[in-house]
Parts: sequence; structure tokens; C-alpha cells
Amino acid sequence: MNQYLKIATFNVNSINARMQQITDWLHQDKPDIACLQELKTTEDKFPFLDIASLGYDTIMVGQKSYNGVAILYKKNLQVTLLHDKIPNFDDDQARFLAVTCNNLTIINIYAPNGNPYPSEKFDYKLKWYQALYNYVYHVLLPEQKPFIICGDYNICPNDNDCYDAKKLADDAVIRLEARAYFRQLLHIGLWDAWRYCHPNTMHQYSYWDYQAGAYSKDHGLRIDHFLLSPQAMDMLIDCDINTDIRAMQKPSDHTPVLCCLNHG
Repeated sequence: MNQYLKIATFNVNSINARMQQITDWLHQDKPDIACLQELKTTEDKFPFLDIASLGYDTIMVGQKSYNGVAILYKKNLQVTLLHDKIPNFDDDQARFLAVTCNNLTIINIYAPNGNPYPSEKFDYKLKWYQALYNYVYHVLLPEQKPFIICGDYNICPNDNDCYDAKKLADDAVIRLEARAYFRQLLHIGLWDAWRYCHPNTMHQYSYWDYQAGAYSKDHGLRIDHFLLSPQAMDMLIDCDINTDIRAMQKPSDHTPVLCCLNHG
């Protein structure tokens, strides 16, 4: 009997400030696995009990006031920690979490934003992506096993993934140097699941700034992605963006992206 696995990615922009929204969203979308980014908290202040009351166990890596990633998973699933940082990359920021769920590897990333450009922050973004690329190319792909990399990539892959590419020309999320890493991941065999499912849809976004009425004007960016290995693509059923969550009270500036896999 086939089993469907619904995986979500959601930059929550402070988990403790957003628990009501997260609770309502989990009740609504009911993901089996939820990959959260930008927790902005340490392990001792993470709401483990609140999450458990919603039917999920948690693996997380935190950092005070900044960054932080967590993977929530339903209690009937067998999930094992694989890495809590990119292998062979010396990084003190909590931006990476890899787990296994049966034969599937799930990687949750909160990639550096990189602004302003040019700056040391942008240089760090490129170094971080080079380390991610090395891990994918030299370790994951040779194993020929299904894996997904989801999260806040802080990259708009193309001009039609942002509301005004000319206005944002020097923003780190659309700089060609950053986009090149996204394209390299595609060139070595990964697939943008949402774009595959929606090849002709333009200007659909997963992030809207809090400033200048960006959400009401639909001045958004598609920077939250699922990249799937060829073996994971064979399992793909659907991938969609739930824009309704951004309209909730006291929302994150991001909204969830959901990917459904045939995980029989």
C-alpha cells in the first residue's frame, strides 16, 4: 500500500513569536514533516512541549536571536539526525539540518541572505553555497539515493520569481553570482519541484517584506524552494505554495511551501 508523505518548508521568523500562526497552520495543512527556518532561539527556549502537543517530535539546532532550523515530524515516523551543519564546512551559524526518514534524506537549509551587496555577508553567502554544492556533488549524488533540500534559499532563480528584477538589481537574492549556485545544483541533476509542477506560472511568491505594503501589493519573491534528487523526483506527486498563511494575524514574512511524495 502506498504512503503519501507531505513535507513542508516554512521560514517562521521567530518560532516563539509565531506559535499561534504555526499551530493554526499545522492544523490546516497537516504536514507529516515540517522544516522550519529562522527560529531565532536556542534549544533551552524552544517550545518543545507546545510542538509535542500538536503531535510532532522535533530535531533542531538553534542560535540566540538569529538563524536556527528545526524539523518537526509526526510521532509515527522514524527520523534520525544525520548532520547539524554542512559537512567539511567550518560554520558557527545554525543554518543546516539533515535527517533520514526511512530511505529518504531530508535537508533543511536557511541560506545566508547576503545583503548588502557587495559585502563580507555576500562573500559568506557564496562560500556557504560552495560548501553546499560540494556536499551534494561529492557525497549525496554518488550515493544514488533519494534526497530533498528544502528551505529558505534566499535566491530568486529567475526574474519572473520576483516582482521587479530591475528595482532589485543589486539585491543579494537575485545577484547572478548567487543564482549561479542555484543553477549549478540544477545542472548536476536536481529539480526545482515547484517549477516542475507549475512550468507556466509566473510571479508566484513565498516571501513579502513587511515594509511598504508589499503583501497587499503582491510585491513578493519566490525564495523558498524544494530541490529534489532524480530518485526523489520519481516520488513527486505535487508541490504548492500556501499563500493564505501570509494573510494571518501577526504573520511571518514568508509562507509555507508544501511537497507531496509517494513514499510507499
